[in-house]
Amino acid sequence: MTDTRTTAHHPLDKVVAITGAGSGIGRATALALAERGATVVLGARNADRVEQVAAGIRENGGRAVAVPTDVRRRADLVRLTDTAVSAFGRLDVLVNNAGIGPISPLEDLRVDEWDDMIDVNLRGVLHGIAAALPVFRRRRAGHLVTVASTAAYRTAPGQAVYAATKTAVRTVCEGLRQEVGDLRVTIVSPGFVHTDFVNAVADPDARAAMTARRDAIAMDPIAIADAIAYAIAQPDQIDVNEIVVRPTAQR
Repeated sequence: MTDTRTTAHHPLDKVVAITGAGSGIGRATALALAERGATVVLGARNADRVEQVAAGIRENGGRAVAVPTDVRRRADLVRLTDTAVSAFGRLDVLVNNAGIGPISPLEDLRVDEWDDMIDVNLRGVLHGIAAALPVFRRRRAGHLVTVASTAAYRTAPGQAVYAATKTAVRTVCEGLRQEVGDLRVTIVSPGFVHTDFVNAVADPDARAAMTARRDAIAMDPIAIADAIAYAIAQPDQIDVNEIVVRPTAQR
């Protein structure tokens, strides 16, 4: 039997669009996929930062373009996917990675932050699906990868709204998987990752506590990038549906 597995020695011939690619997991994923040979189309709200990521990939011989992208705006996701097709002829994968987590107790009534999490974490994923599905349907192939969270499996105090958005994302992606049997759908749920995510926490004491815990146990974002790369690299007839990656010390 022929071994069809893709390894680090086999180039990843995919065109991949990634949201939230200017930093953290998105940046690590862009670099990891480009290193494996993928062409990457990078979206993020911070235009300068995401262009720096794309420029670094190009300087190392890779293929990358940057597209200013706010996932709260559906038109931005359409522009991101259209750029992949116009610049490189196709789109194979969309990585819905953009997310925010200004966590706080519900009694703090940070309603604007709740709205932001719903708009970015859930509505942004739906906008990505709406932009990518027509592209995938035209090719009769495609792969949607969404970054959720271990908060989708276990709700901690202060994370009720954040966990709700991530649980909803899992539900949407599972429904999508069942609806589109000829496309691939993957959910990657990270535990604590060493990024600037904690900077969004408004309460200084809570932010300091989370920062200390992050520095003590959090994973390097490359762990999540490698999980995403693993799912993408599988043969077309293999659909890796869910991957949970957390630090060993995290409960």
